[in-house]
Amino acid sequence: MPTVLGFEGSANKIGVGVVRDGNVLANPRRTYVTPPGTGFLPGDTARHHRAVILDILQEALTEARVTYQDIDCIAYTKGPGMGAPLVSVAIVARTMAQLWNKPLLGVNHCIGHIEMGRLITGATSPTVLYVSGGNTQVIAYSERRYRIFGETIDIAVGNCLDRFARVLKISNDPSPGYNIEQMAKRGKKLVELPYTVKGMDVSFSGILSFIEDVAQRMLATGECTPEDLCFSLQETVFAMLVEITERAMAHCGSQEALIVGGVGCNLRLQEMMETMCQERGAKLFATDERFCIDNGAMIAHAGWEMFQAGHRTAISDSGITQRYRTDEVEVTWRD
Repeated sequence: MPTVLGFEGSANKIGVGVVRDGNVLANPRRTYVTPPGTGFLPGDTARHHRAVILDILQEALTEARVTYQDIDCIAYTKGPGMGAPLVSVAIVARTMAQLWNKPLLGVNHCIGHIEMGRLITGATSPTVLYVSGGNTQVIAYSERRYRIFGETIDIAVGNCLDRFARVLKISNDPSPGYNIEQMAKRGKKLVELPYTVKGMDVSFSGILSFIEDVAQRMLATGECTPEDLCFSLQETVFAMLVEITERAMAHCGSQEALIVGGVGCNLRLQEMMETMCQERGAKLFATDERFCIDNGAMIAHAGWEMFQAGHRTAISDSGITQRYRTDEVEVTWRD
């Protein structure tokens, strides 16, 4: 019964998880929250992670009721993500592995999300919509790889929402995306926005530039409310995501769809995906904020799968890779 400790810190969340044979024993997490109208810079985020990571590590071990002797492997996020936060967490993981004489595993962040989603929901071979602040991809497994069928050609959907939140000075607590979702529920008017799907890919930079340009004018003249803009942005970008996911499902002949990543918590996105799946006779799988949002347990579980398959990361190779694509990893733990 291998027990794996996982460190995640690729963006503004820092988490440490403990997983044993598919059971999440602990999964504490902290978030670096900045003032409204601002984003989080790599250096500041890394300083936050360094300040709290050892406390979270102790919290995870205590909650899981394990000691370092019970840990069989240490997993950490190798990438993709922001450089400085990734490095700050990788250093701690590497140090613990050497202090405790444990094997180390560098995990792809995207695959951590997918494997955690499969574990929690029970989905067997789904078409995956991976949506977060740094990534937007439609993925399906084939021949030992998670193949990318479509993705953003510029910014991620979560980044689009976060940057729009700055325009309206929406609070970053608990997250700008969550606050946009709540405001969107009160929206009454659909403002026409650019809709950009290019084959299997999507683009969000144009819609962001457009709404940044017109937002203050439309609000000042009373053409719409902030809630209307939140509603309109959500409806437009989510429709784009549903379209490319459905196309990938048709291509793969898939009867399962799985939403992972922080934006996957959005209930309106889940509702739109559910409608699409019902029309196709397919089934939708999604998780709540405990596992959609970046967390240490997802890295621990992906590390557990890799550990069982015989993977190890040498200390000399235990750096980080900011641009670490999902399809670079050979998935030896699946049939």
